Amino acid sequence: MPKQAISVTLDVDNLTWLKGRASATGVRSVSELLDQLVSSARSSGEVGPSRSVVGTIDIAAGDPWLEGADDAVREMFEASLRRPLMVKESSPGYGTPGKRKARRG
Repeated sequence: MPKQAISVTLDVDNLTWLKGRASATGVRSVSELLDQLVSSARSSGEVGPSRSVVGTIDIAAGDPWLEGADDAVREMFEASLRRPLMVKESSPGYGTPGKRKARRG
């Protein structure tokens, strides 16, 4: 199968881990290890969102028809509004000005 070069940006710790794993497993490069990891993840199907919601929700035995669900969700929403909210405003970046055309004269 043909391969294609891409650019990947990783956290420094993740890159260090990949380099160590590449060395420990004896592959030729970090790229080869990444290719193996992706192939393994694709074939196992264990990466990414679940394809089914079965077993992901617990329904209280005392309310199997969810008759109290509206009140429960309303309480959780109101509780979330009472929590302090941390907001950070990012400062605008300083870019370099574009090149000016040379004056002729």
